[in-house]
Amino acid sequence: MTPAKSANTAVNYDIENEVLERYKAGAKDVQPSLCCPTSYNGNYLEILPSEIIEKDYGCGDPTQYINSGEVVVDLGSGAGKNCYIIAQKVGKDGRVIGVDFNDDMLALSRKYQDEIADKLGYKNTEFVKGKIQDLGLNLAMVQTWLNDNPITSIEDVSRFEAMCDRLRQNQPLIPDATVDVVVSNCVLNLVKSQDKVKLFSEIYRVLKVGGRAVISDIVCDEPPTETIINDPELWSGCIAGAFQEHEFLQMFENAGFYGVEILTRQTEPWQVIDGIEFRSVTVCAYKGKEGPCLERHQAVIYKGPWKQVVDDDGHTLYRGQPMAVCDKTFNIYTRSPYSDDIIPIPPYQNIDLKDAKEFDCRQNAIRDPKLTKGENYHVTNINNDESCCSPSSCC
Repeated sequence: MTPAKSANTAVNYDIENEVLERYKAGAKDVQPSLCCPTSYNGNYLEILPSEIIEKDYGCGDPTQYINSGEVVVDLGSGAGKNCYIIAQKVGKDGRVIGVDFNDDMLALSRKYQDEIADKLGYKNTEFVKGKIQDLGLNLAMVQTWLNDNPITSIEDVSRFEAMCDRLRQNQPLIPDATVDVVVSNCVLNLVKSQDKVKLFSEIYRVLKVGGRAVISDIVCDEPPTETIINDPELWSGCIAGAFQEHEFLQMFENAGFYGVEILTRQTEPWQVIDGIEFRSVTVCAYKGKEGPCLERHQAVIYKGPWKQVVDDDGHTLYRGQPMAVCDKTFNIYTRSPYSDDIIPIPPYQNIDLKDAKEFDCRQNAIRDPKLTKGENYHVTNINNDESCCSPSSCC
């Protein structure tokens, strides 16, 4: 699914080249128009050189949602500011990989790598060249191959494409299911419309089961007009390629994510063009719905305040009712982002996974308490402790 207007409108310029040239200039001289003003939590900027801070462009702060020890990939890492903030948060046991297509930005981010590592006492950052919509292809390796194998014929093109496929398969830039968190700061909108579905599938591919994407980007409340889309300055300036807000969330869902949530949303628009409002949002989405649905007699109770809610898989939870769920859904609901709203009800007698039968997740059934407790549960337990209702108690 791509933004409605841009999917049907021919763009009369090379989007990738416009973006590349704009950000090459941004690596040499500060480009204030590229930046949607953002404040960062804590003292993480203190060890960063001013050049990195001044020449890094974004619209939000996904770094505040990172935990110690995590492996993090930053899409469109630019000057490296977000990577170096995250390096402090994940610590020596974590790892940060910045991915960028721009040689000038990569040079800038690498320029201070050893200096910052010395200040931290450890080196846990890496900056690699790649396209964020093709995280399997290591472009440094591609360039090395091209230096030795210049393309001069159609046959050479076929050999080049085959080589790229081998690299993706045998030496991927970011292997499958190796990352705890993928972050990005105002970069997804810069990708061509026809590549955006692949972009989200790549984010999904590299994440571990249970991993998450935390993405700050620019969204709009109406489809960009043809005039906006065909303005190269507005595309490289994070406007023309903006997602409509609801479509941005839908892209995560279509890629297989669950628990898609708006963490922050700019109240006042960053820019208004032709009556269309453009603003920053930060979205979090989780990977982990894979696997069989198994019956282990578990239930969950939705606390409220809504009378009922429906999740991404069509499960309806009725407020206050013990709803039957499979083991996979039970485990999902007892983690972020659902756990604060859910009361888990595990079975009294554990059912081993190898003995669990298939569960039909298409049903929205209230769980019979006798099933959770077990058919042979006939316990009587009368509490005669008078202190339960002493004068100082709440009884």
